[in-house]
Amino acid sequence: MNTLPTVAFMRRLLRRQLLLALRSPVDVANPLIFFGMVIVLFPIGLGPDPVILARFAPGILWIVALLSSLLTSDALFRSDFDDGSLEQLLLSPQPLYLSVLSYVLAHWLITGLLLALMAPLFAIMLGLAVQAIAPLVASLALGTAVLSLVGCIGASLTVSLRRGGMLIALLVLPLYVPVLIFGSAAVQAAVDGFSVLPYLAILAAMLSLGIALAPFAIAAGLRIGIDA
Repeated sequence: MNTLPTVAFMRRLLRRQLLLALRSPVDVANPLIFFGMVIVLFPIGLGPDPVILARFAPGILWIVALLSSLLTSDALFRSDFDDGSLEQLLLSPQPLYLSVLSYVLAHWLITGLLLALMAPLFAIMLGLAVQAIAPLVASLALGTAVLSLVGCIGASLTVSLRRGGMLIALLVLPLYVPVLIFGSAAVQAAVDGFSVLPYLAILAAMLSLGIALAPFAIAAGLRIGIDA
């Protein structure tokens, strides 16, 4: 029996995941709404002083983006596990490493990329310096890709559990911390007038390492979940 070329299979798998997400717009909107609602609450909690808000803006934006990304990780493989298509994917002759990357890319496109594009609006609301807007978007684009890779590892390990959200948080939050540190430091460096390139380079190195290693961990987690 003829099989699809690997690139064509990955493209179809990515298209399928994006179409499924578009058919459930609430799931796509949830992290964005959460991001916006929590950001809006900070001026209420910290007070309306623009100096205070601007001082904490890099950390605020990055922490809320991290939590928004984590919010969607639990359901990443859930529907495919429930309908049996995940098991068929594991039995497919296509490389599981590349199939898993399609899932990660789809997750990043519908969460991380949208959050990065949406962030400038709320950055302005918090009084973040104009020169820090572009570094904010760049750091979020790189950092949320790493968060998607790590979050998918947690999702694969808990795919057979009905309520694995809290367990995912316990598993992946320690691995999220370095991304949070360097992501917020890049924005703060831009605010202070320093070069952001070293921080972005570290985030890019994390992303490269994640692309190289995380799919193997995700594939192993899925196999464990299917066999459980």
